[in-house]
Amino acid sequence: MSINVLYVEDEPALAQIVSESLQTRGYDVEVATDGQSAFDTFKQGAFDICVLDIMLPKMDGYQLAALIKEIDPIIPIIFLTAKTQTKDVIKGFEVGGRDYLRKPFSMEELIVRINNLIQSSPIQKENVDRFDLGKWTFYPSKYEIIYNDSSMDLSERESRVLHLLCQHMNSTCPRKEILMNVWGDDSFYHSRNLDVYINKLRKRFKEDYSIEIMTLKGVGYVFKVK
Repeated sequence: MSINVLYVEDEPALAQIVSESLQTRGYDVEVATDGQSAFDTFKQGAFDICVLDIMLPKMDGYQLAALIKEIDPIIPIIFLTAKTQTKDVIKGFEVGGRDYLRKPFSMEELIVRINNLIQSSPIQKENVDRFDLGKWTFYPSKYEIIYNDSSMDLSERESRVLHLLCQHMNSTCPRKEILMNVWGDDSFYHSRNLDVYINKLRKRFKEDYSIEIMTLKGVGYVFKVK
């Protein structure tokens, strides 16, 4: 399985060298050149690790890392920076960074650090396109669930909500993570929309007592599948 990397760097020459070097070694790389576009890219993708410069336009690497961690608390983040003061390193770790590599750096060292963080990550994310849910089968990319050879179409957002629940199956799926991934913010209006989609999914599975979507008030949901 290839490793999906979000690489954020505002120096075009360096961004090209590093991204091409990673790609030749088998990594899938998405490049962003400012903090805001990087965050937008992160919300739309499925990444295994983030490699972030700190001095970025529109939103610096510290702010970007903090927002990413709100959506995905376990994703590894490496900071790349020319900043060398101890306080800068400490701030990077405080906002969720797992490693800190000072510029200039060698590609070999960056690759070793990426691999070490991926291997030590508590959950290895997989781009699964089929989930077996009791008597049901869910295909996220097709927006479809199948029961006894009968298919049922889902809306795009309904499918995305279910996909996130499946990725956290039998464990807590934070409410904010769903809101940020599906709607891009956690406003009151979108929070009410999420309630509607959760009720829709409960109705889909109401005849199957092996499936339950439990609400943890103020926290999120547990998608229980026996």
